[in-house]
Amino acid sequence: MSRDDTRRKARSDYVYRRMMQSTIAMAYGVSEATVGRWKKAAKEDGDDWDKARTAHVIAGEGVEVVVSSVVEDFMIQAQAILDEIKTGSHSTQEKVGMLVSLSDAMTKMAAAAKRFAPKVSELGVAQDVMGKLLDFVRENFPHHSSMILEIIEPFGERLAEIYAS
Repeated sequence: MSRDDTRRKARSDYVYRRMMQSTIAMAYGVSEATVGRWKKAAKEDGDDWDKARTAHVIAGEGVEVVVSSVVEDFMIQAQAILDEIKTGSHSTQEKVGMLVSLSDAMTKMAAAAKRFAPKVSELGVAQDVMGKLLDFVRENFPHHSSMILEIIEPFGERLAEIYAS
């Protein structure tokens, strides 16, 4: 297989199969840096692999799936930052700065998600309300906690179905 064929197949795997650069590198026996150089060179020539990948996902699965995935990735990163704040050896001032930055980023992420995928935002609100209801029942009616859990868990799945369509 020629170098150009390998590069075309690598692009196809990245865009259409959403493979990671490291996986592509292993599949074609090249370094991850080589795949990165191919992406960079293609972008300089007007072929942005990341934009093509996003366009393919949106066309195939819809913008809400993309937004949901981005929000999920963001929340994983946010949790890592919160863990670092709790366990890291940062000063109080640094921790406050990290929390302020994280709060700002979360506000912006929520606003963007609401604009691009209102159903994802609505699902988030619905899940938040369910969590608050569960907390309320646990605090004020602890003897009903198991019953409300029995109802909320399948209802949460139902909400996901409603807001995913």
